[in-house]
Amino acid sequence: MTADPKASGMTVRDAILGRRSVRGFRPEPVARELLLDILRVASRSPSGTNLQPWKVHVCTGARKDALSERLVAAHDAGGEGHEEEYPIYPAEWREPYLSRRRALGLGLYSLLGIGRDDKAARHAHFARNYRFFGAPVALFFTMDRDMEQGSWLDMGMFMQNVMLAARAHGLETCPQQAFVRYHRIVCEVLEIPPGERMLCGMALGYPDETEPANRLHTERAPVEDFVRFVE
Repeated sequence: MTADPKASGMTVRDAILGRRSVRGFRPEPVARELLLDILRVASRSPSGTNLQPWKVHVCTGARKDALSERLVAAHDAGGEGHEEEYPIYPAEWREPYLSRRRALGLGLYSLLGIGRDDKAARHAHFARNYRFFGAPVALFFTMDRDMEQGSWLDMGMFMQNVMLAARAHGLETCPQQAFVRYHRIVCEVLEIPPGERMLCGMALGYPDETEPANRLHTERAPVEDFVRFVE
């Protein structure tokens, strides 16, 4: 069943404020027609001179399971021989970003009952990324390698549209940069052309509300902290 946003009373504001990174999904499949509708709506995202640089590889079923096995094996091996396609985080952490990162980790692992020094449990939980937290659909976002930084901004807006459009149908998502280190595996299994750069993955499906990690609530800085009016 799909949810009609008008019937459910969901507004754009509701969709944005209620969005979260879901880390536990029910296994029920998502219809291809529904996925196409979400991506069709998302494609109304703005882009510089209407380049529309985004490309999406939708992975389900046996191919997704095979990809998960390869990724988990690489993760369990310590990631040896794999490097990130591009830097994700700053080379040196500083405030306020360090405190925000630590607060997220503390909140998540507290919900899961995983101690700070329990490296084995943390490793096992991180491996759930590579099984898409049980989601039936994995999306991989790619872009031609000759696209410049402006197109990366376009991709970010497109991905946000995907996440919000999914919510209109009762679906949730989790954007995942955990795949960036293993981009070669993803590209090989999904047969992504070498001329495309894999930027991010995303789990998509119906949320499992019994999953403790889905009770995580992340704080946002007050608007006064990041807004400056120039008059």
